[in-house]
Amino acid sequence: MASRLLWASRVASHLRVSVFQRGFSSVILKDLKYADSHEWVKVDGNKATVGITDHAQDHLGDVVYVELPDVGRSLSQGESFGAVESVKATSDINSPISGKVVEVNDKLSDTPALVNSSPYEDGWIIKVELSDSGELNNLMGSEKYSSFCEEEDAKH
Repeated sequence: MASRLLWASRVASHLRVSVFQRGFSSVILKDLKYADSHEWVKVDGNKATVGITDHAQDHLGDVVYVELPDVGRSLSQGESFGAVESVKATSDINSPISGKVVEVNDKLSDTPALVNSSPYEDGWIIKVELSDSGELNNLMGSEKYSSFCEEEDAKH
């Protein structure tokens, strides 16, 4: 379903047609946790995959470079660990959870646009071994994140 919505919004964008989904056009997946700095987390046991949200990549525009951290680096919740550079701006990527980086998405070095085309699948940024799963309680679920994005967009 998400890929169909993404496809529809891409086609709509190409044809300059508006697409409305709950007030704004970003895709938000239900089984993820979200930080207010627009990173997402998908937890699988004691490991978590981290990326930037569809909402964030949409606001950034075409991503041309992703700065990745070193494998083995320890991260604290809220700490900047890299950056995403687009044609519009460069933005820090903050870790939504604490833990040790166990894998980075090397595909982003050659194809940074995966962050735009597939923010929740192929465009993931790092995988982390969690050091404190209780921190997930500090993050937003999909409904709260959706409201957060709508309020943020209304301010701009």
